[in-house]
Formats: sequence, structure tokens, C-alpha cells
Amino acid sequence: MTTASDNDHDRALLQRLAEGPCSGPHLAALLGVGRAGVWKRIQGLRKAGLTIDAAPGQGYRLQQPIEWLAADRIGSMLAPANARRLERLEVVWEIDSTNSELLRRTSDAHCEVLFAERQLAGRGRRGRDWVTPLGAQLAFSLRRRFDHGIGALAGLSLAVGVAVADGLAAAGYPQIGLKWPNDLMVDGRKLGGILIELGGEYAGPARVVIGIGINLALPPVPVTAIDQPWIDLRQLDSSRALARNKIAAALLDALLPALDQFEAEGLAPFQARWHARDVLRGREVTVIGEGPGYVGVALGIADNGALRVRHAGGERLHHGGEVSVRTAAPRQPDRAA
Repeated sequence: MTTASDNDHDRALLQRLAEGPCSGPHLAALLGVGRAGVWKRIQGLRKAGLTIDAAPGQGYRLQQPIEWLAADRIGSMLAPANARRLERLEVVWEIDSTNSELLRRTSDAHCEVLFAERQLAGRGRRGRDWVTPLGAQLAFSLRRRFDHGIGALAGLSLAVGVAVADGLAAAGYPQIGLKWPNDLMVDGRKLGGILIELGGEYAGPARVVIGIGINLALPPVPVTAIDQPWIDLRQLDSSRALARNKIAAALLDALLPALDQFEAEGLAPFQARWHARDVLRGREVTVIGEGPGYVGVALGIADNGALRVRHAGGERLHHGGEVSVRTAAPRQPDRAA
């Protein structure tokens, strides 16, 4: 069982290694443990997916430098209007699930955000596990109150997807496509996903938790549990370091005003931007989850965010919680002028 002391030791060790190579004796003195304790921590971190090399005369070093998340750094990079929208911004080292934690809270905050370096029980859509290796993703959740009720939230996951893609474009990654209802895609491979969980009344105030996970630099070993083709930001541009705090701030700068706009205007202002990044429209798809499933052609999204599919019997509409959609060969999304 991982304890708070274990997490403190891991964090201190990795923060030191982020500065450069460090000898075993120096790490032992830093942590207040013996050499065997340092070795135990190093082995545990390797199992968590980090590549830590050991070289005679140099000590231990991280093969890939990591910029650890810091709430004050993220907050300082937000546009002032967006900083005012947030009542709480927090980074934790390890947690079961950022969504679960925000769902447990009884805070009256209008809007709060929780980042985690590592999730032990992250969740994806339709009950799937979400793999979150230590320091390899941006994994965070945003909890916000919507005053018009659950009934006014149709299409929210699509608006969030547009905002996240816009945020990544602002951070220097413009090639992101969107796969209905909640996947971020590049060249047919999954870059990230969105999970929205709701609480409240149909027509009264609703508490919404929006979970977002984005692959930054996944290690080869822990991601064997991922059951579909994946990609990360490091593969999109290996020539530059991953500025994790800057990317986090860019995402929040796009997401926070988008949520205000969605609450005021619904999905309509986001539809054209969704269509420009839609990787399904015009493609043959297999719809799974209703009866035996069927094959059709995706026609884009309806005004309420439902997926339109043409098949032999006509056109059908599917909502986000009902079905999964699989495609054949990948197609590059159209780009808006």
C-alpha cells in the first residue's frame, strides 16, 4: 500500500532528478533513508513507467526530463479573466481518480480544477479503465455548477472537445481531430479523451465534473493495457520539450470561457468548429451497443449533439451514452479555412 510518506519520497526524488543526474548517496541524504531505500524507490518508479538510468560515476538520471505540474505556475500563466473564473486550482501527486475526488467533494465552489500526476483508478467512457502512468499525461478534472439543469447540457462533451482541441492548437498542436462523442484523435490514433459525470436536477442546478486525459509522453511498458492505437504529443513534435504547465494553462484558457459560452448559448456556437475537426463524417462506421450493431455512414452531428448515421433503413440518431463507434481506415479531418 502506498503511503503519504512514500509519495513525498517519490516526489522529492523525482524533483531532484529533474534537475539532472544525482548519486545514490546524495539521494539517500536528501530522503533521509539508506541506499537500499533509494533503490526501492527507484524500482517502484520504474514499475510506474519512468525510465531511470544508472551510470557509474554519475548516479541516477531520468532518461526523459519531466516538468512536474505546479498549481502556482499554471495559475500564473492563465489569462486574468480565466484566473478569476477559478475558485480553486490544485495539483496532487497521486489519487484514485480526479473525477471521483471532485464528485466526493461537497464544496459550493462554482468552478474548481484538480490535476494529478498519477491516477490509480482513472475511468474512461462506458466503464473502461483509463491508464495514467506517472507524469506521462495531463490528467485533470474540472467541477462546475450549471444553473439551468441537466436538461440543458445536451452536447456538452462536444463543446468540451472543441475547446480542448483549440487549447492544444494554442499550445502548438493544431492537428487534433475529434471523434464522436469524446475522443481526441490524430491520424486514427487516440491522443486523449473526455469523461463527463453529472449530478443535480433535470431543470435545477447541476454539478458537472469534466474529466480530461491527454497523452503527453507515454512509456512503452504500462500502456500495453490500452486496447486501441494511441499517440502522444511527444510523437507529434519530438524536437521540443513538453512544457506541461504551459499546456495545462492553454487548455484551461480555452475551456473556461467555452463553458460560460455553452451555458449561455448551448452547442450552436461550437458546431462549425466540431465539423471542421470531425474524423467520422462521411466515413463508414460500425455502431456497437444497440442490439447486434450495424454498419452505416456517419453524417456528422445533429443540433443536440447526437451522431447522425445513414444506413439501409434510413437515418438514425445516437446519443453519447448509448453506443460506441468503430471506423475502417483513418481519414484526415477537413480543416476550416
